[in-house]
Amino acid sequence: MKRTLSIATAAGALLIAAGATPASAQQDWSGPYIGIYGGGTSVNDQSDETLRFDRNLDGNYGDPVTLVAAGGANAFSPGFCGGAAGGPTVAQGCDKDSNGALAGVKAGYDMQFGSFVLGAVVDYAVVDQEDSVTGFSTTPAYYTFTRDLESMAALRARLGYAWGPALIYATGGGVIAKVDNSFTTSNGANTFTESVDDDEADGYQWGGGVEYALAPNLTVTGEYLYTSLDAGDHVVRVGAGTAPAANPFIQAPNTTGTDIIRSNSKFGTHALTIGMNYRF
Repeated sequence: MKRTLSIATAAGALLIAAGATPASAQQDWSGPYIGIYGGGTSVNDQSDETLRFDRNLDGNYGDPVTLVAAGGANAFSPGFCGGAAGGPTVAQGCDKDSNGALAGVKAGYDMQFGSFVLGAVVDYAVVDQEDSVTGFSTTPAYYTFTRDLESMAALRARLGYAWGPALIYATGGGVIAKVDNSFTTSNGANTFTESVDDDEADGYQWGGGVEYALAPNLTVTGEYLYTSLDAGDHVVRVGAGTAPAANPFIQAPNTTGTDIIRSNSKFGTHALTIGMNYRF
């Protein structure tokens, strides 16, 4: 958030400095540019996301975790919710994923053909946006998986329409990202080990915005971007620990343990940003 505020402060200073310089009636958008931007993000929650289990460790998730002493009842019958758990019981619910922030730099090149502008832009942003899902067992206990989006780098095309000092554009392309995975639980009996922790993600972005000329070489931007990432695997293996033999995670014939993952690998975010470009 501090980085976002510092970028906004810098952008404001440039706006004041440029205020006395009128923009031309018709901006020439051809050529290279560099810029800075910052703004807010929100996660595209999957309301039906759950946890999935591999009881026999064959790599296929979807096995039931059952209570032998209760006639094979579902150990996760209390259910699941989006966000981090408020406590060990489902009645305590989950805290909704909070909004985040991002700040970044970019560079691009545009070519103007009459009123139409075609270009490409590459950008890099530091991000702080989390996405959690929680499962509740009958113990009672909670099991929470969290992804924290840390950074993104994107290469996108831009297609715009020049209208006086304004450029209205659509943009889309590919993105790669870094994600920090974490797992928390209130279950103190079993052991929990991250057997797979892939922190890389990739996907695509699309959106649009407006770029407005304040001076021949200085523009201000407002942009919306949707990012869809396919996050890497994050697998937690549940071991016996001090749990009793009837523990649902370590039932015979497989007493090694159970692997847990979250059901959805998609990580979607919405972003609204403001920024400034310097055009050469």
